Amino acid sequence: MIRIRNLVKKFNNHTVLDGIDLDIEPGEVVAFIGPSGTGKSTFLRSLNLLEKPDSGTIQFDDDTYDLSHISKKETLRLRRSTAMVFQQFNLFKNRTAVENVEEGLRVVKKIPKNEARQRALSELRNVGLEEYQNHYPQHLSGGQQQRVAIARALSMKPQLLLLDEPTSALDPERVKEVQDTISLAAQEGNTMLLVSHEMGFVRKIASKVLFLDGGKIIEQGSPEAIFANPKTPRLQSFLADIESYDPKPVVLSPQA
Repeated sequence: MIRIRNLVKKFNNHTVLDGIDLDIEPGEVVAFIGPSGTGKSTFLRSLNLLEKPDSGTIQFDDDTYDLSHISKKETLRLRRSTAMVFQQFNLFKNRTAVENVEEGLRVVKKIPKNEARQRALSELRNVGLEEYQNHYPQHLSGGQQQRVAIARALSMKPQLLLLDEPTSALDPERVKEVQDTISLAAQEGNTMLLVSHEMGFVRKIASKVLFLDGGKIIEQGSPEAIFANPKTPRLQSFLADIESYDPKPVVLSPQA
């Protein structure tokens, strides 16, 4: 069980996260939805201290961390319990795919080189990229780079996998391959926190969905309850806006 209590984050005088409480069961996939700028990514970044919260605790089994008053040693231990997949992949450009995956194993986990290489190759095989192990990021598509990033995160065997809009930087044709990779990781029992604007994917993969707005969890429940029977007017409005959004191509009038 992972327990998050009273997570607060402010930027200057603006409260972005206003006392978030959340329990996550092992193997659960919890998805955050909500308008842009409402604190979803900040929430993920606060859990591994990429952003330092003003208050809040996170508990992994018997280990509890005060996120606003945490030592360097505790920070390292906390980060070993989590792994993050970013929007923009964040791969090392001067390292191959397999080197990107094994980097954390060697530097953070202190795993011997040969063992780290074998684990990295295994993770690349799991995401369908073993044959690309010696390719550098610039020679991979966006979808392939994100799958390397997912392999890198999973290789660390985290208690909690954090995914921050993992398909938002991809071309539409590359989105499905990354979604399939995440779905497979979920089926294998990985515990996840996912931020996404892809409502169809959220509905398919999540075991619990939370609607965040104004720094607070406004509504939460199963995907069926959230999408088929939203109770609060704010969530009803948000989903209605998404369903009615139908962007049309801009047609320019020919010049005279």
